[in-house]
Amino acid sequence: MKSFIVFFIVLFSTVVQAETMYVGYNIKITVRTGPGINHKIVAMIRSGERVEVVKPEEEWSLVRITNGKEGWVLSRFLTANEPDELVLDRLKKKHKVLTIQAVSLIEENKVYKKENNKLNSELKTNEEMLNEIRLSYETLKKESAGFLELKSNYEKISSKLSEQTKKAEKLEEELTKLLLHQNIKWFLSGAGVLLLGFLIGFSAKRQRRRPSLL
Repeated sequence: MKSFIVFFIVLFSTVVQAETMYVGYNIKITVRTGPGINHKIVAMIRSGERVEVVKPEEEWSLVRITNGKEGWVLSRFLTANEPDELVLDRLKKKHKVLTIQAVSLIEENKVYKKENNKLNSELKTNEEMLNEIRLSYETLKKESAGFLELKSNYEKISSKLSEQTKKAEKLEEELTKLLLHQNIKWFLSGAGVLLLGFLIGFSAKRQRRRPSLL
């Protein structure tokens, strides 16, 4: 029973010690069979690659790389922070997606505008027709000839005009929401570009450091 507890503690400690880290700086580093430059090189990893730290030590750390191999690397080249290159690449992809979405929104906006212009044109035509009918209605009302028939036509046109007016108002409301959504997307895209520029400048400063290959 005591041996089982000791085994469990050792196993748990190994799991806790395993930590995901990244290769820092803009370099390639060697993965060796042991903690020292006199040991054989088993792999080369570059800046930005993710490794699992199996056994961290002050100078050398035992790591597991993406292909499953294990080896020792200099601890000073490992960092818990995601490298600027990965952050920059992720921001570029996000910016590309936002740009595509913005283009799609612009196209949708054009369609809505076209439909809105069509409705406005129909609305104007119906208003003109209504005015003509109103004049005819008033004239015929005075003359009392064909009053009931004209009144029926007048009510039908008025009802149609009311429906089209509501449809135009609804479309105008949807267009306003779409424009607001589009402005938010462009704002986020602009913020991404600004952050992208900042990270590029920051990365350029860090790239001036060129550690030698070990």
